[in-house]
Amino acid sequence: MQFTGTIRSFASTAALAAGAAIVLAPALTAQVSGYGDKQMGRANEKSPILSKVGIAQRLNQQLPLNLTFTDDAGQQVQLASYFGQKPAILALVYYQCPMLCSEELNGLTGALQMVDEVVGRDFNVIVVSIDPSEGTDLASAKKRSYVKRYGHPETAPGWHFLTGTQANIDALTNAVGFGYAKIPGPDGKLTQFAHASAIQIVTPAGKLAQYYLGVEYSPKDLRLGLVEASNGKIGSPVDNILTYCYHYDPGTNKHSLIVARVVQLGGFVTMVSLGGFMFVMFRRDAADKQGTGTKNG
Repeated sequence: MQFTGTIRSFASTAALAAGAAIVLAPALTAQVSGYGDKQMGRANEKSPILSKVGIAQRLNQQLPLNLTFTDDAGQQVQLASYFGQKPAILALVYYQCPMLCSEELNGLTGALQMVDEVVGRDFNVIVVSIDPSEGTDLASAKKRSYVKRYGHPETAPGWHFLTGTQANIDALTNAVGFGYAKIPGPDGKLTQFAHASAIQIVTPAGKLAQYYLGVEYSPKDLRLGLVEASNGKIGSPVDNILTYCYHYDPGTNKHSLIVARVVQLGGFVTMVSLGGFMFVMFRRDAADKQGTGTKNG
């Protein structure tokens, strides 16, 4: 009976500890989605320099497939060459991004490793740099890195890392609803970009079918989006939360990532709370048993 009471008390305290972790989350400004969630985190207040930064979800918008970019092999290609037969995942980044773009592409690659559909066979991955100063060498290096990370070198023909002119970049980002702004780098020059983090699923006809915001993506949702897009189905908007992942401080000329890993932190708080409780309960049970044994003796 005493052990049963301890277990019931344990369950009650576990619920309280989990609740405490949830209560702590808002104070930490953002959160990361778990698998099965389409988006993550909370919106963060933007500084004036970020007034143009954001994601306007333009579902069913036709991409300008006549635009020409340079691929990772240095060849001129039209966007149209990647469409017609299968859907695509589109990511707008820049290859020298100090952190956020890598987080986005890492999250995408990790999710793709957990879906049955295969890059190249079932869909294309199209990554376009928003920095017109970047060239083929950077694009090629990024492709090699992410094909290796994906773990299937035979899928390389399905990964496309592109660079382009400012006019073509503007035409594509405007169609997608991808707002960004140039910001000073450590040298004071406008060499970096404040931007949102999102990937888009595009139908074989080149229409925007679904947006996924943040830097971690649910494999379940990603697979569903690809299946639906392959049939020409357009999804629904997701909550526009955690689109601004970088905070820029003009006074210090620094950028700080404000994606607080509250899910992980909340889990850590819960683990510590439950661990402490279990330690106290087991010591109490041991003391009670010792006391009972002494009395019986």
